[in-house]
Amino acid sequence: MIETLAKYATRNVPRYTSYPTVPHFSDAVGADDYAAWLAAIDLSVPLSLYLHVPFCRQLCWYCGCNMKLATREEKIAQYAATLRREIALVADRLPGRAVVSHLHWGGGTPTTLSPRDLEDAMDDVRRTFDFAPGAEIAFETDPRTLKAEMVATIGHLGFTRASIGVQEFDPQVQAAINRIQPPEMVQQTVDMLHNAGVGSINFDLIYGLPHQTVDKLLRTIELCISMKPNRIALFGYAHVPWMAKKQRLIDEAALPGSSERMRQARASAKALTDAGYVAIGLDHFALPGDPMANAVKCGNLRRNFQGYTMDQAKTLLGLGATSIGRTPSGYVQNIAEPGAWARAVEGGILPIAKGHAFAGEDALRGYVIERLMCAGSVDLEEAARRFNNPPNWYQDIQEDLTQMVSDGVITQEQGRIRITESGAPALRVIASLFDAYLGANARHAIAV
Repeated sequence: MIETLAKYATRNVPRYTSYPTVPHFSDAVGADDYAAWLAAIDLSVPLSLYLHVPFCRQLCWYCGCNMKLATREEKIAQYAATLRREIALVADRLPGRAVVSHLHWGGGTPTTLSPRDLEDAMDDVRRTFDFAPGAEIAFETDPRTLKAEMVATIGHLGFTRASIGVQEFDPQVQAAINRIQPPEMVQQTVDMLHNAGVGSINFDLIYGLPHQTVDKLLRTIELCISMKPNRIALFGYAHVPWMAKKQRLIDEAALPGSSERMRQARASAKALTDAGYVAIGLDHFALPGDPMANAVKCGNLRRNFQGYTMDQAKTLLGLGATSIGRTPSGYVQNIAEPGAWARAVEGGILPIAKGHAFAGEDALRGYVIERLMCAGSVDLEEAARRFNNPPNWYQDIQEDLTQMVSDGVITQEQGRIRITESGAPALRVIASLFDAYLGANARHAIAV
């Protein structure tokens, strides 16, 4: 089976946090389109907010995010002030006062903001929106730069979940990616956040890093498990130096090959499930009883730009430079360069760079891809009925599906396909069969 999976492992396919994926957005969608989409949103159901802070205090060479090194405090404060103006700008286009079910601060490193700027922004959010009972309020942070004053502010503001970048504890690997943080530093961060009232902690780990081995990664996982995070995300390192220039600082000769990456992924997943974590979708693990583990049981797991989520909202308002939002009408992405983004906001213009208006089979194909990514199975004929499409809509890829059945990565009974246990590493490749936009020369990360 390893040999069979190898032919899928090196294919370049998206992570499918949206459909279509961001490379297929275009500047045909702009501020006027977004304004009309916002005005048409049904506010009888909750929506979600994502706030993006593109600054980091330190540069990590593996990172593929759009970020800026924080060198001037006044620049960060100015960004925070403009972000508050964007909150008002977007809210003014809504047909009324909205209810928020999920709020997520991402980046970059959101805790690069000063405690006062974070508090002011959250005050604006609460003045502008209502929060649903039990709403999740989450943020991402870097243990190397998180200060006690910020932790106290986070507790005061009622944040419920924190996502902590761990990546790998091995000193050689840390040096190779320019991220030095010993286990004791992460444990201290966990303790501070728990003491401040943040009830849920997730760790982000990465396999496929330079100088990484199965043994090193398993030792990291052992240390992480001892800290009892509620969730662990285990991502495959995406080496895309043509997109993320900082990755050119990584020694490509030290990167593990596809077979070693596959061994790392499989060994890590086994170690986590052996420790009692529930495997979720492509790359997440949660303790039994965690809301995400319960969402899997109930069939309510979803996927958006933050990865796997329980968020059922059909509208996600993206705020901040490069942030991505979704409405029932389509996707939008803000201007990536903070200066240009700020000039648009200060001018009273929704800072949209590009987007995609849903049309044709987008809803059908997006649903099928999400079900595969979240549940590992989908009934293609039921999906056709759901979106008023002919039952044989997928016949152009039936030959590919038949080959995957032969390879043992899926089963197919009439219209229902199910990913096998051994085929799980090929999940993204299987989902990509239903991507009508994916070109033969697409430059995405490899599948495993």
